[in-house]
Amino acid sequence: MNSNGVALAVAFALTSSGYVRAADSLEEVVVESTYTTRDRLDTATGLGLTILETPQSVSVMTFERIADQNLRSLSDVVINAPGVSGKLRDSSRHAFSARGFTIDNYQIDGVPMEWSSGGDAGETETDTALYERIEIVRGATGLLTGAGNPSASINLVRKHADSKELTGVTTLGFGRWNQRNAMVDVSSPLALDGRVRGRAVLNYEENDSFVRLLSNKKSVGYAVIDADVTDRTLVRAGFSYQDNDPTASTWGGLASWYADDSRTDFSRSQTIGARWTRWASTNRNYFATVRQQLSDRWDLHVDYNNARNDGELNLLYLYGNPDRETGLGLFPIPLRSDTSREQYNISLRLTGNFDLFGRTHELIAGYSYTDQSYFADNRAPVAGTVDPIGNFNNWDGSYREPTYGAVTIDVDQDTKQSGFYVATRFTLADPLKIVAGGRLAKWEQRGVSYGNDVDFGDSNVFIPYAGALYDVTDAHRLYASYTEIFKPQDHIDRYGRQLDPLVGRSYELGLKSALLSGALHTTFTVFRIEQDNLAQPDPDGWDPDAGIPRQPSRAAQGTQSEGFEIEVVGRPLPGWEASLSYTNFTAKDAQNVAVNTDQPRKLLKLFTTYQFLDTLPGLTIGGGLYWEGGNYMDVTITGTEVPDRLTQDAYTLVNVMARYAFSEHLSAQLNVDNLLDETYYSQIGFFSQLAFGEPRNYNVGITYRF
Repeated sequence: MNSNGVALAVAFALTSSGYVRAADSLEEVVVESTYTTRDRLDTATGLGLTILETPQSVSVMTFERIADQNLRSLSDVVINAPGVSGKLRDSSRHAFSARGFTIDNYQIDGVPMEWSSGGDAGETETDTALYERIEIVRGATGLLTGAGNPSASINLVRKHADSKELTGVTTLGFGRWNQRNAMVDVSSPLALDGRVRGRAVLNYEENDSFVRLLSNKKSVGYAVIDADVTDRTLVRAGFSYQDNDPTASTWGGLASWYADDSRTDFSRSQTIGARWTRWASTNRNYFATVRQQLSDRWDLHVDYNNARNDGELNLLYLYGNPDRETGLGLFPIPLRSDTSREQYNISLRLTGNFDLFGRTHELIAGYSYTDQSYFADNRAPVAGTVDPIGNFNNWDGSYREPTYGAVTIDVDQDTKQSGFYVATRFTLADPLKIVAGGRLAKWEQRGVSYGNDVDFGDSNVFIPYAGALYDVTDAHRLYASYTEIFKPQDHIDRYGRQLDPLVGRSYELGLKSALLSGALHTTFTVFRIEQDNLAQPDPDGWDPDAGIPRQPSRAAQGTQSEGFEIEVVGRPLPGWEASLSYTNFTAKDAQNVAVNTDQPRKLLKLFTTYQFLDTLPGLTIGGGLYWEGGNYMDVTITGTEVPDRLTQDAYTLVNVMARYAFSEHLSAQLNVDNLLDETYYSQIGFFSQLAFGEPRNYNVGITYRF
């Protein structure tokens, strides 16, 4: 039996005899798991379906799971979530992917947002203190998000003012590399016997890093007011703020080869940052929501978001191949740039149900509009003020900052996206439901980008969506889904020409099961994605003497990604929470050449906790592992143009935690990540460079609830 067959057999065993017998014997004592949710989710279809009702792979990182693993940023969550991966590009940017493709679809409270990990940065380090949970739907989600990759959509669900009593939590923490943080989260009724409620979150963190000189200060604020204007009308308005203020930021990675074409062997603490480099960012978000119940069957949702991201980039990029003995051979590209991106998002959704042919069916009809402006300038260094790098073996970050002169505009462009969509879930029979719909999308981008005029897009693009669910038994549900892919691209080839839009199809088939009265969920999924015009790095097209590094791309045709995913999450026994997932796929083009090879094809993630309910109920212990299969990037050695392959072998990270609740109000928690101090790369091949992953780290937190 091949690996796919073994995985299918394992999934069938998990969702059939063994766990069903456990459910029969434990059903009366099992309570709802804190690692799953029965809430209705809008991330995939907007119909407000539960995880089991959604005809796609859905994973939810709950508030409790985030707290147990001490996941303090969006990048932490993605790295630990099922079926997705995150790679650190440099000190301020992560790249997320799923099923072999970049994740570029994001939502906040179900409203599509345009995010980027480019010069503006900051978003991938969004603090989790702002959110109640994070939902991830894998596969294409063009029905709601419009243009985008068929990888996954990440929906960040904000904390809301739901409490009619004064409640709160405060946490103090410290950890390795001088990490210190303090957080307070307070909810309170404000007026009218709790019909008007408020919530505020403040968080501050300082930390150094295993990378020499690198440090950061992070300030986070959030406030929201929920008002029940009438019994049928909810109005919500709020504001969030995050400021990242780093020191000695890095741009890019370490050189991969010495001048003799042998591989470099730097220490994990080596930096390419200088004492003056910084990649600062400030994110502000204003939002307002109206939920109007029109009747017993119909609801109207209106959402508005205004997000602004400002970046202050004072950076130094090093390229070349140093001599092993003398350390000479690296060359500098300094950058002084200010960036700003502001976007407005409006979403209108009408949801409800109707009767037809003696059965009740659900429907959503909606419209979304996004207008994003992005600006980035560049200050050229004054001639004669850019010093040579010298001996990199003695690099201590004291490299002199150049003097900057004339200001030029690198990027000044506007991106607009809009679409009308409709979807219906038909109940054809008690066990059979069909989801069908589509989106009529428009996307356009205009302006200037690095000296090139930008004017492209498309309109009246129809993106269909179809899904089916069949209840095999009360506990097991088969599902299938299909959607198409359309995404205009801002990638350019080596000649400066825009790549054609990304187009394709996505197919998915799976089995979802709810066991132990819903306390344990299992999902087995097989998928296939077909794409044309997929942008791939062109290692022969980059000219380091052309100014700011830009990676040219080539368009890969006939790209296919296919594989399977297994997820088991929930509470198998009282006091025991667990999350186990495994991902395996291949991705190649029509010539059978692998694509996006730096994205891991195999992922195994496990995390579990156990509370000693009978003997020592205050104690919870936990642990898990992250296993990533080998990946690589074919590149050419800078300067000599000799082809080579950068490889990351398979590796395993082990994490542990322990928490003791002294009372219902006070608890202390210890987390240790990378317990065995595994050495690995956080990224390989980004501009033919590399970066190390984090060594063993620890954090101790004290939490008080009131």
